[in-house]
Amino acid sequence: MNDVLATLEAFYRDALARVVRHEAHARLIRQYDANNTYQYIINRDETHLSWLSSAISELGGRVNDDVGPQGKDESTSARDTPQLIQSDVQDAAAFVGSWRPRVAAMPNARHAKMLNVIIGEVLEQQRFFEQAAAGRTDLLGRRGEQLEPASGEVLPSRWIE
Repeated sequence: MNDVLATLEAFYRDALARVVRHEAHARLIRQYDANNTYQYIINRDETHLSWLSSAISELGGRVNDDVGPQGKDESTSARDTPQLIQSDVQDAAAFVGSWRPRVAAMPNARHAKMLNVIIGEVLEQQRFFEQAAAGRTDLLGRRGEQLEPASGEVLPSRWIE
């Protein structure tokens, strides 16, 4: 069980670093549809962290929420939107490439299945990022014909005083 716990803890650290980067990018990406997609992805990321946290606790481990330098993003400008989105495409591909073989080798079917579900959702996120990088705005679905396409940007912060 120690190998399973160590694997889950390492997976959690990588997943946590990804969500921190997604949150940082969502603060900079203001295009309405792309930002909504980031919000959706962050919500799923947080669900994954919850699943992982529960599994780690069940095995007697403790979750470490210290992201460290790998979770920090050096970008500070919304002008870098295409590069931010492209970095998320590459990050998702690297995450899947790194974890898929390790999960396939796990002896614990229950935890392997959970990790495979997360990997599948990361592949879906990669597709969203690829579509956003291509300029698509129908990332989470298409609007009805009676509605005009959304335009504009989200506000840079949530609270206005």
